[in-house]
Amino acid sequence: MKKLWILLFMLLPATAWAGEWTLDGSGSDINFVSLKKGAVAEVHHFTRLSGSVKGKSAMVAIDLASVESGIDIRNKRMKSMLFEVGRFASAAITADLATIDFHALKAGESLTTAVPVVLDLHGVSKEFSVLLSVTTLAGDKLLVSSREPVIVKASDFGLAGGIEALREVAKLPSIAQAVPVSFHLQFIRRR
Repeated sequence: MKKLWILLFMLLPATAWAGEWTLDGSGSDINFVSLKKGAVAEVHHFTRLSGSVKGKSAMVAIDLASVESGIDIRNKRMKSMLFEVGRFASAAITADLATIDFHALKAGESLTTAVPVVLDLHGVSKEFSVLLSVTTLAGDKLLVSSREPVIVKASDFGLAGGIEALREVAKLPSIAQAVPVSFHLQFIRRR
């Protein structure tokens, strides 16, 4: 009987970790589209993401200093004037996955559902309802993607002044105050 208890005790940590997932930053992306001059759209993304799924909660951290627009001077201006990375180094996304039984999905299967997601950006938190596609992949991987872009308004996060500063320094007639954001997040199960 003592050996059985020892065996169960040894298996407990493995069982506890079986439901946890770690974000694969190299296989994940978060993109947003800016619109300037009323008609010029440009895609930007972040190169450093981290996160996990534990139980029924997901968290993704975005290193705002990793913003990539394709133009070095614009990257620097977005870091300092828009995101103010000296004060707000990262943004965080948390999602309540209580309605999703992704453990029951077999490799290649997917489901679509709306979940509550909180974005913490620039010292402000706001909840969104986000339509997700969740797909299990071979090799203990999970892909979570936005089915529709999420519209993030600068005024909701105290970023309107930063956008206006960018507009002035770039001598543009306009920069949109709302951006569509999309994402593809790949998680790997930890054992």
